[in-house]
Amino acid sequence: MLSSAHLVPTSVRRARWWICSSSRSFMDLKALLSSLNDFASLSFAESWDNVGLLVEPSPPHTVNTLFLTNDLTEEVMEEALQKKADLILSYHPPVFRPMKHITWKTWKERLVIRALENRVAIYSPHTAYDAAPQGVNSWLAKGLGTCTTRPIHPSKAPNYPTEGTHRLEFSANHSQDLDKVMSAVKGVGGVSVTSFPARCDGEEQTRISLNCTQKALMQVLAFLSQDTQLYQKTEILSLEKPLLLHTGMGRLCTLDESISLATMIERIKRHLKLSHLRLALGVGRTLESPVKVVALCAGSGGSVLQGVEADLYLTGEMSHHDVLDAASKGISIILCEHSNTERGFLSDLQEMLGVHLENKINIILSETDKDPLHVV
Repeated sequence: MLSSAHLVPTSVRRARWWICSSSRSFMDLKALLSSLNDFASLSFAESWDNVGLLVEPSPPHTVNTLFLTNDLTEEVMEEALQKKADLILSYHPPVFRPMKHITWKTWKERLVIRALENRVAIYSPHTAYDAAPQGVNSWLAKGLGTCTTRPIHPSKAPNYPTEGTHRLEFSANHSQDLDKVMSAVKGVGGVSVTSFPARCDGEEQTRISLNCTQKALMQVLAFLSQDTQLYQKTEILSLEKPLLLHTGMGRLCTLDESISLATMIERIKRHLKLSHLRLALGVGRTLESPVKVVALCAGSGGSVLQGVEADLYLTGEMSHHDVLDAASKGISIILCEHSNTERGFLSDLQEMLGVHLENKINIILSETDKDPLHVV
């Protein structure tokens, strides 16, 4: 027997949705952007990417409706305007390469024009959401079954208390002019200096430690080279930022129990809601071959997956030659088309952002956004 909730007419449900959504409070755009960055820091994004606020109406700008889409096409923009969106979160950045003019000539220019004319902001997280612990790649891994995962290329902490890229240390005895040495190194820009007493070969000395940039390092070395004793006692360390747990590009997934490739294919189809996908069997593999380790990357994963040891590669697209190379090593490859490995994440994102933003604004998913490719 159907519950009464299932018998409510569509028009009534829509009216309830409107009453609920219209009662939500607004958020200032800057406050909302700060909250989005708290959810997944833009510092996680790749250096080549174009993320963050891409289009901003003149301030102040308040947001009542946040509109989520994987790709912002003209059709999707029309839908966003009809639904009174104040901010469009487009996973892929619609503005990637620099624009030399904003005219009606190209579709991406028209997107910017329509957004500004209608006071709609556009924000893109792209690879920041790829790397985030609760992001796109982690969502994609959910379709594999119970497994342990780790990033293929871990992210590094964007900020760390230690300044500079190198640490340079040397010892000076008390017969040397320490004041002159300290004054000289402190006069170099991009250098932080500490000193402490040390004992070496029974002699009291002063140990000097400098954190410095690459440019400052060369200047300090040029000064120290003028004193053979100091220069010969100099040690240089390259400083690395610490890795972030569960954060980074791609995921290497180890299943709790091996399954056949055929079973894995059905799991992926079900998770991505696809009736077809593309498969390249690794050399010597069949549909009954066991799968224990899966390397995955949402979108275009060729560069991230290259050289990774696994039974299966899962991504949206790879070049012909990358597929041949992986298959020659006995690795099977599943390709699902680029955005099919990303779009389903938006449903999870809608729920997570609702909690993160304390339901202060209305968050809706695009109904027209879709992968441009389909099987005919």
